[in-house]
Amino acid sequence: MKEVFDFVEMTIPAKPEYVGVVRLTVSGVANRMGFNYEEIEDVKVALSEACTNAVHHAYQDDEDGEIKIGFGVYEDRLELMVSDSGKSIDLNGIKKKLGPVSTDTPVDHLTEGGLGLFLIDTLMDKVELTSEAGVVVLMTKFLERDEVEDSVDTISAPQQN
Repeated sequence: MKEVFDFVEMTIPAKPEYVGVVRLTVSGVANRMGFNYEEIEDVKVALSEACTNAVHHAYQDDEDGEIKIGFGVYEDRLELMVSDSGKSIDLNGIKKKLGPVSTDTPVDHLTEGGLGLFLIDTLMDKVELTSEAGVVVLMTKFLERDEVEDSVDTISAPQQN
């Protein structure tokens, strides 16, 4: 059975001033889907990190580039895709830098390389990367609904002792 979903796509110039537009858009999409405030904030931070990585690392300073952002709106999850056509990254090198951050390490001593991806991986439920032609980051956040059955028509009164 084919899974039904809506897809929203936007293309922005690879410039920092447009990352806020993406944040506002994902906030609206996630809110409409029923994510709570904290989940929306997590999604906004993760998407901002992915877009900021593309802005800073995909293109040369004199190069005009674009970033494509896709929003896959499913019944149970939101899939976000950020892609650029810039230079590819050393994905294996970055993966080696990912991992648990020691709580003993002062924030001042954390390296910038890979920290954004580590943050994305922490905030989202699933993260996939490819870097064959440009970089594509696919992030998934599952919608956790209350454990109430949809078919329940009445609410029972609490029993008194």
